[in-house]
Amino acid sequence: MASDTQTRPTSTDVGTRRSLDLQRTLDAKIPAGPLQDKWDTHRFKMKLVNPANKRKYTVLVVGSGLGGAAAAATMAELGYRVKCFCYQDSPRRAHSIAAQGGINAAKNYRNDGDSIFRLFYDTVKGGDFRAREANVYRLAQVSVNIIDQCVAQGVPFAREYGGLLDNRSFGGAQVSRTFYARGQTGQQLLLGAYQALQRQIGLGNVEMDTRTEMLDLVLVDGKAKGIITRDMVTGKIEAHAGDAVVLATGGYGNVFYLSTNAKGSNTTAIWRAHRKGAFFGNPCYTQIHPTCIPVSGEHQSKLTLMSESLRNDGRVWVPKRQGDTRPPHEIPESERDYYLERKYPSFGNLAPRDISSRSAKEVCDAGRGVGPGGLGVYLDFADAIKRLGVEKIRERYGNLFDMYQRITAENPYEVPMRIYPAVHYTMGGLWVDYNLMSTIPGLFVIGEANFSDHGANRLGASALMQGLADGYFILPLTIGDYLAQVKAGDFNLEGGEFRQTQAEVNQRTERLLGIKGKRSVDSFHRELGRVMWDECGMARNDQGLRRALARIPELRAEFWENVRVTGESNNINGELEKAGRVADFLELGELMCLDALHRVESCGGHFREESQTEEGEALRDDDRFAYVAAWEFKGLGEKPVLHREPLSFENVQLAQRSYK
Repeated sequence: MASDTQTRPTSTDVGTRRSLDLQRTLDAKIPAGPLQDKWDTHRFKMKLVNPANKRKYTVLVVGSGLGGAAAAATMAELGYRVKCFCYQDSPRRAHSIAAQGGINAAKNYRNDGDSIFRLFYDTVKGGDFRAREANVYRLAQVSVNIIDQCVAQGVPFAREYGGLLDNRSFGGAQVSRTFYARGQTGQQLLLGAYQALQRQIGLGNVEMDTRTEMLDLVLVDGKAKGIITRDMVTGKIEAHAGDAVVLATGGYGNVFYLSTNAKGSNTTAIWRAHRKGAFFGNPCYTQIHPTCIPVSGEHQSKLTLMSESLRNDGRVWVPKRQGDTRPPHEIPESERDYYLERKYPSFGNLAPRDISSRSAKEVCDAGRGVGPGGLGVYLDFADAIKRLGVEKIRERYGNLFDMYQRITAENPYEVPMRIYPAVHYTMGGLWVDYNLMSTIPGLFVIGEANFSDHGANRLGASALMQGLADGYFILPLTIGDYLAQVKAGDFNLEGGEFRQTQAEVNQRTERLLGIKGKRSVDSFHRELGRVMWDECGMARNDQGLRRALARIPELRAEFWENVRVTGESNNINGELEKAGRVADFLELGELMCLDALHRVESCGGHFREESQTEEGEALRDDDRFAYVAAWEFKGLGEKPVLHREPLSFENVQLAQRSYK
């Protein structure tokens, strides 16, 4: 269905007309000069902190996944005093361990035409031309150093028979640039960062606070100077001060309730910062992963991801005939539709995640889905097993196959896997400039918590790349440029700002416990998730988004009147933790829908049904929407203000994205 550009509503139709007068163009502080020289030139021009002075500065790092652990360990190695916080009982439990498939790097070990520029180009194109060129090129440059760093740490990357590091291909690329450790890449990389972090803890350079959740940000004279936390064991609310704050708290996919994220993954840290003045960039950009085990019932609290690496050897198909319920082995080749290979012959089963996900939804909506409810497609390894043998497939994917069999009681060596798209990653996050600093001076945001690098869609194996690039190689330098310009130790834990923010956190906690309503926290979260999935999921339209924007404030009001939070505040209380997180999701969900409504184009993971080509592909509107949308919080119930960061493309040509 072709879109009618003459009748599409404009961005001001969503009720932000009054706010447009207040917006400003954002300065990303991108260095001048040729693309390939920007980072090197910038590193030379940045101010440095004398080694003897670094020990005078305290940096607070919230989150200890790949980005947080790498940043904390590296800054401590440089000489800064670091305090690191995580809500898990160990940094090893950070959600980074769930990344299975691999990490991209432009090493060109296969001599197949890869290069830094090709990785840069693939990432910009994969993000549907909605990312900054300068940031993405820097990421591609730094990627080659990440592999060397991790090998030196002992990360057990897969190797070929001769001992050289192995590579495999991933969606959105025609070269093999993905380094992997079977299906445990995230876990192994995290262990490398964790041991670097533990070394600094042992040396006394990092103070590690586990089972500690950040509940608010403290500003002094407009600068980030501390955080307020809750000890999840004792319930104690405490203030922590530092010269800078780093948020490395991951994404907000759990706003949909069902996602591939760990149950504890939340938005509270970045949302609290947003409420204090940090702009939120592109909140509607949500990645739907095509390779997830389908939903099995209302009992589920999360979904399980099957690595995208499986699409290297697995072929995706559905029956050609609607309502065909025969077992897969009874359906002959002539009656199978290998739809990705048919629609995208150049990339086939390795088409990018957004395209693969929408294609799966399309065939299921047409009545050709498989499994219970018809919400599934086959991922079939029969041809690969015939070609390579069972042992080779087991060597590559054995732990993934075992996990699938334990969950579904089906043996994927004998029958095809059944998969369906699910919420996985969020490309949106707090807006940051080239130095990874938010609109609040002294507040830095790294990894999935920021909006940077991936545009409107993340290519597989690029999340680990960004987290480690930010943590090991970028933030430790750019934060030094900031600290060199501020006085060390210029904060006071007894100051009015700390006391006031701590009092506000206490009041919020007591308010949640005092409502004593009739509905559980989970019931509100489930309902919000259904609204978000139905109206702001794989496909969005004007009417659906307006329905969501009408329902979410009603649900939020009911939450604050009728939620039931059991237990007390002065000990372990999982319900209290969930309540605070869901309260923030109820605010974030509204902003996501507002952002999706204002962006009347389709790009990457943001697919507006009004904006598609005759072939059903995403149709961008570069004349009106080639910018980052950065939203400023103006108060609950007030319209947020939209600020724009224009995106310019000087090194890649804007073009309709094609993987055919």
